[in-house]
Amino acid sequence: MTPTGIVVLRFGDRRLPRTLTALPCCDGSDGTAVDEAAGVARRVVVAGADADLATVLTRLMRGDLLDVEVAHVRCGPWSRFEARRALTGAARRVPLIRDDTGTALVGAAVWLPPAGADQLRGEAVVDDTVLFDGTVAGVRVEPTAALPGLRAAVLGGPPRRWVSGRAAQLGTTGARVLRDGVAGRREVKRSTFYRHTTGWLHVG
Repeated sequence: MTPTGIVVLRFGDRRLPRTLTALPCCDGSDGTAVDEAAGVARRVVVAGADADLATVLTRLMRGDLLDVEVAHVRCGPWSRFEARRALTGAARRVPLIRDDTGTALVGAAVWLPPAGADQLRGEAVVDDTVLFDGTVAGVRVEPTAALPGLRAAVLGGPPRRWVSGRAAQLGTTGARVLRDGVAGRREVKRSTFYRHTTGWLHVG
């Protein structure tokens, strides 16, 4: 079946902008519903936060469904504008950043010191460039809309120096990982964020 139409994936009880209320809508937190929507729609509109969009992209990536166009509408003063753009905007393929757990990243990830510590100890590199070796307050990793796909910077201290690359890797005595505002379940000694082999179709 050739995908046609637009489906809204709503997270929580968010009130949809009027522009989207006439469209088919399903619960974005229901993985089966996301799969079904991606199977029949050429475009899905994610109504939710960055973490919700990351949940959908993770599902599409794991299901090999990255040819579905994806729009994002947040709650807030710009939601009506974002809703109009979600319906009429053009889609373009942008890098999809994921981590070593197979989870997509949309806004930003942060490597933080372990619980009870004020410094992150270890070494981080972006491709072949050393980001830090020793101790730092933390590291921020962000996807970029263009290749190579991500950038990372040390938090605190001198003015932030961004380093761009395909992958950012951390080896540490212990770190907490924050992905799109959501804390990981456990502390880690290694963490990697990198560009997936296929980008996603971002409507914007």
